Amino acid sequence: MEQKFIVETSARHVHLSKEDLATLFGPGAELTVKKELSQPGQYASNERVNIIGPKSELKNVSILGPVRAATQVEISATDARAIGVTAPIRESGDIAGSGSCKIVGPAGEIEISEGVIVAKRHIHFTPENAAAFGVKDKQIVSVKINTPERSLIFGDVVVRVSEKFAPAMHIDTDESNAAGCSGVVYGEIVK
Repeated sequence: MEQKFIVETSARHVHLSKEDLATLFGPGAELTVKKELSQPGQYASNERVNIIGPKSELKNVSILGPVRAATQVEISATDARAIGVTAPIRESGDIAGSGSCKIVGPAGEIEISEGVIVAKRHIHFTPENAAAFGVKDKQIVSVKINTPERSLIFGDVVVRVSEKFAPAMHIDTDESNAAGCSGVVYGEIVK
């Protein structure tokens, strides 16, 4: 039996702390839901910010909610080069010693000394999904993605397991373009 899961392209986005949200959008600001995402409780908000580096800026970057403990900017390696920032490949939340940038909102701006990363490609699984696929949390796997003209196998994919997840693999826009992803795309773990 084939075991497949959806592969989603995660475009550039920002996660904000409550304090930074207030600085960027004003005291008492709240994120408003534009679109629910595949991961339960996660959403793209209507609010947008600009990300500024030494060379250039990324305008109208989406903020994902809800707010987090620490502000984090997730961009592609191409984005990082374009705006002139350092962005190591990391799992979401692993921001110690990562890149810096300025974030500008309608009510203010902040400078973050760390928090800019290229998100490590990963698969979200519940414990039941992980058991069915024969993998465990933090395991590194390879995933085959079949597309009409650019099928490929991604190595170094981290498995993330939690009761709070829904099954889905997340890749950034560079990776999505490399695989020719368009529309609904599925992946399968290859051993």
